Amino acid sequence: MTDTLLQVQDLKVHFPVREGLLQRETASVKAVDGVSFDLRRGETFGLVGESGCGKSTTALAVLRMIEPTAGRIVFEGEDVTGHTRASMRSIRRRMQMVYQDPFGALNPRMKVQDIIGEPLAVHGLAKDRSAWRARISELMDLVGLLPDMADRYPHEFSGGQRQRIGIARALALEPSLVICDEPVSALDVSIQAQVINLLVELQERLRLTYLFIAHDL
Repeated sequence: MTDTLLQVQDLKVHFPVREGLLQRETASVKAVDGVSFDLRRGETFGLVGESGCGKSTTALAVLRMIEPTAGRIVFEGEDVTGHTRASMRSIRRRMQMVYQDPFGALNPRMKVQDIIGEPLAVHGLAKDRSAWRARISELMDLVGLLPDMADRYPHEFSGGQRQRIGIARALALEPSLVICDEPVSALDVSIQAQVINLLVELQERLRLTYLFIAHDL
């Protein structure tokens, strides 16, 4: 079995520019234009570049949350480029994302237990309410949060704690690949190292593979 988890080959994502009453396409914005890389199991691959250069667009294309214009995306040996949205659902269980903004990525009207536990409910991975709550407690403990905080809302947590909630949610489905889209750039400098150390510990413990997006090293 190959050690290559993800292959991105000549990926292109172009967005049309439309003008006039009939909204005819007059040009296109080349957000991603010919990106290729291989990501091996258990490693961290850094995608670094200035703001607006297409890093996050690349990540969203890998997840098929936006459609590639051209190129191939091969995940765990399977070409997922032509998959439908429905067929991508099971694949996305193995590909999860930690977002840049730890507050904007969390629904402020949902309790933490519902945020972390939503993927479990959507994919039917908890046989009953007791098993669901037990898994949420396990995930919260895994990222350094007290399980008795599960009934609180996102605004009751600090920025670093909110990012830990986002990480716990991403881990709920036991993914092979976690895409970290500038996961510490919105945090205070004093908290950034704590979150990075947590990600390193989780990678070693769970044998995770990271695609890590950053605007600097």
